[in-house]
Amino acid sequence: METEAKKVYDFLNALGVEYQVIEHPPVYTCDELEQYMDGVKGAHCKNLLLRNKKGNRHILVILEESKQMNIKEFGKQIGISNLSFASEERLLRYLGVTTGAVSVFGIINDQKHEVEVYIDQDVLDQEFVNFHPNVNTSTVHFSADGLKKFLAACGNPVEIVRV
Repeated sequence: METEAKKVYDFLNALGVEYQVIEHPPVYTCDELEQYMDGVKGAHCKNLLLRNKKGNRHILVILEESKQMNIKEFGKQIGISNLSFASEERLLRYLGVTTGAVSVFGIINDQKHEVEVYIDQDVLDQEFVNFHPNVNTSTVHFSADGLKKFLAACGNPVEIVRV
């Protein structure tokens, strides 16, 4: 078991969150993952780490894989202008992950709670959610209530939005 994934499983276990792990070959996009998730219920989520122009704010946006997001409009919605995608270096620094493994679970590596989490209401309206455990070779399937418990335990600022 990969160290990063084990850290996620240990965290969920400590919280008493029940989950199922689905192993699969490495995937880098939601489209690639789809073939391995046949019959798995719940929101299959895409996770985007954005930064403001100054680079002093980092925003993790979580939404259902089928949704499209206009970054400029989203920035207006949350009151942060000039948002852009975070670099590979910032993914490693703030979430401890690489491209293809970005997920909500990365915030367990954000000890200073610098990453602001914006989660789409449609994700939380699902009974179940699915995220990579900081590696792109498996997916964690668990309840939306478990996700809420996880977010509360991490201590990062969390906002619920409509994307």
